[in-house]
Amino acid sequence: MNAQVDIQSRNGLDLVQMGQTVEALKNNPSLAQFEFRASNQWVNGGENRSTIRGFYGAGAEDDSRAEDFVFTNGEPPVLLGNNEGANPVEFLLHALAGCVTTTTVLHAAARGITIRNLSTRLSGNINLEGLLALNDDATVGYESIRILMDIEADCSEEELDDLLSFAKNHSPVCNTVCRPVSVTLERI
Repeated sequence: MNAQVDIQSRNGLDLVQMGQTVEALKNNPSLAQFEFRASNQWVNGGENRSTIRGFYGAGAEDDSRAEDFVFTNGEPPVLLGNNEGANPVEFLLHALAGCVTTTTVLHAAARGITIRNLSTRLSGNINLEGLLALNDDATVGYESIRILMDIEADCSEEELDDLLSFAKNHSPVCNTVCRPVSVTLERI
């Protein structure tokens, strides 16, 4: 029984389902188009809440989530908040860590690599002069982000380096952060 589980699953992912998904996308590339959504409501000061539930993917609206995911955005007192929640730039680090981790695990499984342990630490540097419009030369947002990954896997160092490079380049959040992306802000 255990040998069969090992053949059908790697890194907690169902290899049969993975293969079926890849084949379905090869046969019908339009299924690869997804639209993710979030809504946000300001509460007070720097506090606001984002709600996430439905999305469009694989050719249909997805209704698999029984409840909303609700995330409270806040600020620390030094940034005029009350620690209501992580601030948005910290959520960006959370999203980046999660996406790079998931992309690494997914592509390791596809390559036949078993991961025994994986953890990351992220840090990013921001100069608030950009946010506050105090210095026109200051970057608005992160100037740099550093991801430190501790990973143990059943492959060579070269295979691991290749996997991590591939994961960095194919993580949707990492790729979005690393390149200009069109964002519009409109009143409704």
